[in-house]
Amino acid sequence: MSVYLVVFVVLSYFVWIKCIYNRHRRTLVKSLKNVLDVSPGRELDSADIRALIVTAHPDDECMFFAPTIIRLVELNASVHLLCLSEGNYYHQGAQRKQELLNSCAVLGIPGSRVTIVDHKKLPDDPKTEWSVSLVSSVIVKHIRAHSFNMVLTFDGRGVSGHANHIAIHKAVSHLGSSGQVPNDCCLLSLVTVGLIRKYISFLELPLSWLLPSCLLCTTGSQGYRQAKEAMFCHRTQLLWFRHLYIAFSRYMFVNTFQIIPQGPKNLKIY
Repeated sequence: MSVYLVVFVVLSYFVWIKCIYNRHRRTLVKSLKNVLDVSPGRELDSADIRALIVTAHPDDECMFFAPTIIRLVELNASVHLLCLSEGNYYHQGAQRKQELLNSCAVLGIPGSRVTIVDHKKLPDDPKTEWSVSLVSSVIVKHIRAHSFNMVLTFDGRGVSGHANHIAIHKAVSHLGSSGQVPNDCCLLSLVTVGLIRKYISFLELPLSWLLPSCLLCTTGSQGYRQAKEAMFCHRTQLLWFRHLYIAFSRYMFVNTFQIIPQGPKNLKIY
């Protein structure tokens, strides 16, 4: 009897995951409307979504943000990537830059929408403290130049705890709290989850669905294959533990975001 009960529970859990995924596909646009503060009676057009993903290194885009990028591209949103270093920690910057462009092409971001920063004060180094003012300046200039209305980046724990990831969050939070972001631009941070949740793959989806967040993006088997292909573009980074990450990380299937608070928006950038 207990065996049948276990089988029933397992099958029910998988059915639940499937139902959540199907419902999410129907409710994503509604969530985006709420995040972008679109009037209730107005339809959300793809041209209304001008999203900027801000990362620290080549491979961040597919390791952590693939579900979001894939879903936004599916909606024909204008998705751009700003990567704040070439990933030159092991002196492979030129190669990793091309890997990033290849990965973005797989995810649906053309090279014309990818900006890679090469600044001596923004090295790929977990031991180097990036200047919040410098990172803030780079990001806000990019936002203003392209009129983005959605910026997505890391939260205060940086998913992996990398100092460069955390510096970006501090910079974007500073922009928000100091009112330097345009009035129509929302700031979102990718939620860092605990170790167990992080490595139970798509089985984590019900938890993400139940816990509060302002935006949830998830992909199915086709999206996972796309994210996996993007990961394999980063050949210089494909060490044994990266293969385990590809197989078990929930970030290959699920992204959840929280809003980064913003203060009064009465400051002007010159």
